[in-house]
Amino acid sequence: MWAKLMNIVLGIWLMAAPSVLEYGPAASDNGHIVGPIIVTFSTIALWESTYIVQKWNYPFALWLLLSPWVLGYEVATASMSDMAVGMMVLVLSSRKTGMKNRYGGGWSSLWEKNPKHMEDQRDNESEAERREGF
Repeated sequence: MWAKLMNIVLGIWLMAAPSVLEYGPAASDNGHIVGPIIVTFSTIALWESTYIVQKWNYPFALWLLLSPWVLGYEVATASMSDMAVGMMVLVLSSRKTGMKNRYGGGWSSLWEKNPKHMEDQRDNESEAERREGF
């Protein structure tokens, strides 16, 4: 979870850095566009059932690594900041996180006779019936 929180902080930094470090217009616009996207995907990925969304930060991290040359940044600090953030987002988004619980089962569970995620529910119901004396 800490990696996702760090990505949120890095996305907020991308939005604040143009004012703090006085970037040019290209770097400012880039930070104001990419920053909220990274914050959004990292926030969605905080929940266990949507952890895979953290991988959606990959293209934006790669863009941050390339954008100083593609957009022709005028300020060296903007290039260094965006490239450092891009590298950190790429590494932090690659961090493996597993699921502790099973959720749903996806579309394939609609066609299965006894989907695995329903086994726990059936076990809980039968245990409750035994306790109540049914």
